[in-house]
Amino acid sequence: MKHSLIFAAGLAAVTAGPALAGGTTIPGPAPVMLEPAPILAIGRNWTGPSVGLQLGYGDVSTTGPVLEGNDLMMGLRAYYDYDFGDFILGGGLQYDTTDLDLGGVATLDAVTRVGVRGGFDLTDDWIYGTAGWARAETSGGGVGDSDGWFAGLGYEMMVNDMISVGAELLYHEFDSFDLVGLAADATTAAVSVNFRF
Repeated sequence: MKHSLIFAAGLAAVTAGPALAGGTTIPGPAPVMLEPAPILAIGRNWTGPSVGLQLGYGDVSTTGPVLEGNDLMMGLRAYYDYDFGDFILGGGLQYDTTDLDLGGVATLDAVTRVGVRGGFDLTDDWIYGTAGWARAETSGGGVGDSDGWFAGLGYEMMVNDMISVGAELLYHEFDSFDLVGLAADATTAAVSVNFRF
């Protein structure tokens, strides 16, 4: 009798085991698949002041008395820009010195510019239009100095967190020289290295 009870208990365990193992398991909830969060490009903030050095080339031609010439120009620049997100707006000052010979009659000594610039924020670089007031200073020939205006295009790109490099192409007109009837137009192309704060 004792052996019969053991046998019956063993048989029940053998036959019930697979049924419990495979039949009574309650499936859990399906795993939730999470999509990775989108990576948002964090744009550079161009807001703040900058100072820089520039090196360029100027070409001057005149109407009235013909005084033409071209030469290297070098100078300083200082700007303050404000980054609105997709658009940047700023203003600043440039001063270039040169020894540009005007037909052996006079020499262009310096060009000063005060202007605004505005353009599109491309994250680590930007492209802009610029315009403003300009002044040409000359020596010799009774030519004198002249106020005028400038307009052009520029591009600036960050090299690291504090230094940017840039390029500008500018057109100028001057028509208030001391020499009667003299008007001049000048085109300059320059590259710059800027320190941003």
